[in-house]
Amino acid sequence: MKHRSVSQLQAVVLTGKVALRNFASNYDGSLAKERTKRHTDRRQQEIGDLQPLLYANAHHAVLLIFQGMDASGKDGAIRSVLHHVNPAGIETTNFKVPSEEENAHDFLWRIHHAVPRRGHIGVFNRSHYESVLAERVLEIVPRSIWSKRYQQIVDFEKMLTANGVLVLKFYLHLSRDEQAERFKERLANPQKNWKFSHADLATRQRWDDYINAYEDMLNATSHPAARWHLVPADRNWYRDWIIADTVVAALQSLKLTWPKPTEDLSVVHIPR
Repeated sequence: MKHRSVSQLQAVVLTGKVALRNFASNYDGSLAKERTKRHTDRRQQEIGDLQPLLYANAHHAVLLIFQGMDASGKDGAIRSVLHHVNPAGIETTNFKVPSEEENAHDFLWRIHHAVPRRGHIGVFNRSHYESVLAERVLEIVPRSIWSKRYQQIVDFEKMLTANGVLVLKFYLHLSRDEQAERFKERLANPQKNWKFSHADLATRQRWDDYINAYEDMLNATSHPAARWHLVPADRNWYRDWIIADTVVAALQSLKLTWPKPTEDLSVVHIPR
């Protein structure tokens, strides 16, 4: 097989309508695995080098949003992309079922509270999009409510970007067969038993309903201020490359430089 150059492959950025059945979850661009992993590590190091610039300037925040079916690799993708980043510059939120206090507010209330401060990289492992996914499929809220949330989410993200938050959204596209294999591994590996939940099987039984909800979500909420990046997730090494390369390009687009001192440092003398 003739392998392609890693530099030729970039994330699929959703600018029009997508039918997920036509999007290959096992796509790898015919790249060489080990070579791509080396390129990924270099990209990860670049993210680690760019993060102090983000922190020093404190004019922007970066928000990474990860969505995908159970076992699509959200945790692994997060570990990979932030492998070389100073933990002090990261704010991570893993959204669970809303608490009584959170349910007493609008659905974006807890989300806005978790948006990272300027100078930081924030990570949402699942996010406000659960309000048009799980809450839709499980009929927690009626269509009359969740159908209005698409535009509310778009307006929310536009407000964030207008206030210096760079929003990067990643949908990890996993096949049903690959999910089954990963569930089997969780059952077979004692170190992964804790990841398995019978609730995951209940979700799997409604696979088509969730895929339809994801498709509607992607098509309704990929807007110029915050496009969705579609990531084939059956092969972890390819997933990690696409995400790391996307994050580096986004950080570089900010054109950050080291801030100049606010005082004349030439007159500063350090006592012995």
